[in-house]
Amino acid sequence: MRIEALDHLVLTVADIDETVGFYCGVLGMEEVVFGGGRRALHFGAQKINLHKAGAEFSPAAREPTAGSGDLCFLVASLEAAIARLKEAGVTIEEGPVSRTGAQSPLRSVYIRDPDGNLIELSEPQAVVIAGGGA
Repeated sequence: MRIEALDHLVLTVADIDETVGFYCGVLGMEEVVFGGGRRALHFGAQKINLHKAGAEFSPAAREPTAGSGDLCFLVASLEAAIARLKEAGVTIEEGPVSRTGAQSPLRSVYIRDPDGNLIELSEPQAVVIAGGGA
């Protein structure tokens, strides 16, 4: 078997409306309604399905808990993301800082969503190859 990509993940939240408001209004995601009224957040080629804490869809995680997520999203411009966060009154808990991503070094800031999930917003950085040349 070879895993090729992440299609979606599930985030358990206390208040779906508040979560949609934050992720769509602040982070620019798009709300998607599917499967009899289920709600999700769409961005790029991925989505986050939303489960209300205590009323999860089955099957679900063994112990779904609002606020236990730690997610990293790639942005085109960290400066633009920081400006948007300031405009929306969202507190940056840490950053900008350098981090290691799945495919490149990252420059990141950390915030929290309405449930307290840790959200890392990251701009990929060019990989510098030492000793490169002809």
